[in-house]
Amino acid sequence: MKTTQLIFILFLFAFGLQAQEGFKLGLQAGLPIDDFNDEVSIAIGADVGYMWALNELIDLGLTAGLIYGFHETFQSDVVVADLPDIQFVPVAASVRIWPSNSFSFGIDGGQAFGLNDGNDGGLYYRPVIGYLFNANAEVNFSYTTINLDDRSWNSANLGILYTFPSNRR
Repeated sequence: MKTTQLIFILFLFAFGLQAQEGFKLGLQAGLPIDDFNDEVSIAIGADVGYMWALNELIDLGLTAGLIYGFHETFQSDVVVADLPDIQFVPVAASVRIWPSNSFSFGIDGGQAFGLNDGNDGGLYYRPVIGYLFNANAEVNFSYTTINLDDRSWNSANLGILYTFPSNRR
């Protein structure tokens, strides 16, 4: 719990100090894999955060978002079962490495808080590979994992990230 509180405090601190540098807004859609594959048909997400450049190669930042998994409806001649939607709010630290001007890779890591009943959330990490296709927009591929008590949320995602013009990159 202390780690979660520390991440939250650092997140608020970063918003206050770095508001002019590297504000980012991202949207993604994903397909659930493994444990939630039969329960969730598709997942969408949105992220906001700040990144600042340590140098031309490495960016660090903090991000928060929403992941929403839409329930699957099973239909057959005998059984119709509606499952609940799955929602998480991840809060994470981010690192991006830029080996070239248009290609990046990195990871987000932190805590995902569950919003729906019976969902306590868990450890969150999301490796990301991105391609900057103009000065302010990036397309990326990511793999989200949230380690829950008895299962794991996994999804393969395709997203777009917009960097507001005040960013140095």
